[in-house]
Amino acid sequence: MIVEIKDPNEKKAIARKVLEALTDWFGIEESREEYILGSAGWTFFAAKEEEEAIGFLCLKETGKATVELAVMGVLKEHHRSGVGRQLVERAKEAARSMGYEFMQVKTVKMGVYEDYDRTNLFYISCGFKELEVFPLLWDEANPCQIYVMSLK
Repeated sequence: MIVEIKDPNEKKAIARKVLEALTDWFGIEESREEYILGSAGWTFFAAKEEEEAIGFLCLKETGKATVELAVMGVLKEHHRSGVGRQLVERAKEAARSMGYEFMQVKTVKMGVYEDYDRTNLFYISCGFKELEVFPLLWDEANPCQIYVMSLK
């Protein structure tokens, strides 16, 4: 079940629970804390199973017509079960209803790390298209791939 969470403290608690369990992707504590704090002010969807959060997704505006999938995570034991796709579909519906025309997401470029290659393939399977790579946006070891999709 996908639900929108409004309470900032609940958002942060869910983000912390999920991100701290996914250190293969969110291993840099400073970055992880930025996501957790940021989640309080972003549009927030949680995937729940029997009232327990098993994943979440946050949207933040990056332009008048564009919203960014700022962060998402699904507990490893629920990977490849459709939870991530349900979160993305709910986020697309919400973004459309808020009047956005595009959604973007940033990740590490394909071919750099195996875990992120799976992430790239997931985003592509959800309908995202490659927009551009910024080799130094984060740092040399993590070239930033930006994907985008039309919400029209």
